[in-house]
Amino acid sequence: MTFEISEQDLENAKITVEVMGDAINSLIGKFSAMESSDVDEQQILLYDLAHGAAAYYMASHCLNTVSNNRDEQMLSLAFIADAAFDIKTKTYGREVSWGLKEDFDSASRPFVTKFRDPKFLELLSEIKPVSKLDSDFELVAETFRRFAQEEIMPVADEVHRTNGDVPESIISGLADLGAFGLSVPEEYGGFATGGSHDYLGMVVATEELSRGSLGIGGSLITRPEILARALIAGGTEDQKKELLPKLASTEIMAAVAVTEPDFGSDVASLKVTATYQDGGYLINGVKTWCTFAARADVLMLLARTDPDRSLGHRGLSLFIVDKPQGNSKGFMFTQDASSNRPQGLPTGKMEGRPIDTIGYRGMHSYEIAFENWWVPKEKLIGEEAGLNKGFYLQMQGFENGRLQTAARAIGVMRASLEAATSYAENRVVFGEPIINYQLTKAKIGRMNVILNASKSFTYEVAKLMGDKKGSMEASMIKAYVCKAAEWISREAMQIHGGMGYAEEFPISRYFVDSRVLSIFEGADETLALKVIARALLKTRK
Repeated sequence: MTFEISEQDLENAKITVEVMGDAINSLIGKFSAMESSDVDEQQILLYDLAHGAAAYYMASHCLNTVSNNRDEQMLSLAFIADAAFDIKTKTYGREVSWGLKEDFDSASRPFVTKFRDPKFLELLSEIKPVSKLDSDFELVAETFRRFAQEEIMPVADEVHRTNGDVPESIISGLADLGAFGLSVPEEYGGFATGGSHDYLGMVVATEELSRGSLGIGGSLITRPEILARALIAGGTEDQKKELLPKLASTEIMAAVAVTEPDFGSDVASLKVTATYQDGGYLINGVKTWCTFAARADVLMLLARTDPDRSLGHRGLSLFIVDKPQGNSKGFMFTQDASSNRPQGLPTGKMEGRPIDTIGYRGMHSYEIAFENWWVPKEKLIGEEAGLNKGFYLQMQGFENGRLQTAARAIGVMRASLEAATSYAENRVVFGEPIINYQLTKAKIGRMNVILNASKSFTYEVAKLMGDKKGSMEASMIKAYVCKAAEWISREAMQIHGGMGYAEEFPISRYFVDSRVLSIFEGADETLALKVIARALLKTRK
């Protein structure tokens, strides 16, 4: 089948994106006229608004960046058509709620009809990935791609099946590549120079390593970043000089202790306390979902330093908690007078219990109970100036987390797409490879479309964040891409048939790994309702 893209098609794509924007702005306008309490009761529409807006922003980016390359044009226009269809499904039967007419999308229908035609979708499966990087970043990608293929992929399935640990050879190998210093400024022993290059470099490295393994690759190099950014934002000069070079070299490795059993995204309600005593703080309470906590040498811990709980997030402080390396199956540490802590304090205890998970294995997550664990005042980030400012410093630490999670999702997407394509080319059913069947082609074609748009917009958001912008867009790309990764891994598993359910094929690992992406770094529902939707409404205030 020959397929031509005309100037009218490009004009129709512009019209389609405008129709999408009109729908999004119509609902924003309705919400802007409501009282805040009434808006909060519209969770279903707010959720659809957030995800619809994410699709619209990505479609706008595809339109604005489409080149003369025919393959890229096909992928971009297919995404715009898919995004328009997505918004149509969200508004169908709810036009009144959105403030729309039933035929609001009539001007976009010719375009959507053409670029969602089954025959067109078949062609998309034949398109090879289109590079979005210049030569410098392509070299970065190639470096980490080679490491993932040679060092991570050969052991990834074994670590997953046995619920094993990250091999120390991978940690040391990535350290040799400088991967742990990508977010640490040059003056403190890292490789960050400031600006968009730092964000884009981290995204590219994370994507390539996540293609090898989410658990022991892409997520591993994000370990020092959260603490490093918090230190850069609010640490004393002595703290920066002492800790940042060690994070960059992996002399110390960090884990994060923020979430608590009763409080996930609701950070302002945290209960773990840090009580000042004898030149330091006694930590008491329980943290959960502390990934990599056994192997880590330090924990970045957020605790309540002001006992007045009505202060919410204004009574929290951020600490660097030293600890020994522990057994991944569980650990118990104690502090006494010989632990460089003042005489007369009750014995300190730190107990870690591993949380078994269906995927995302290798680094392990823990519930950690603290009982009178003493931390010297010098370990309060910012020391006296950082007291009760931990929430804000923690947010600085997490500012790039959503973008990084999008990059991780793209790595899992790529691995899933490559596995599905390879299997479909070699699996013969009813006398021919299943890649020849229309439905298989359409599935692989749509995977191509989503991957292309996701990569392109993620790279754009990295550039925005390098210019101190793009916070809302980072939340959008995280929300969209993480759900898309689930769909791609699911359909890739389906293409494998029964063998997709067997652990001997990596696609089963990609499937369970992808499921965590919409949960961590901001659960999808909280991200949509509390972050994206609120940010969109502020644009109309």
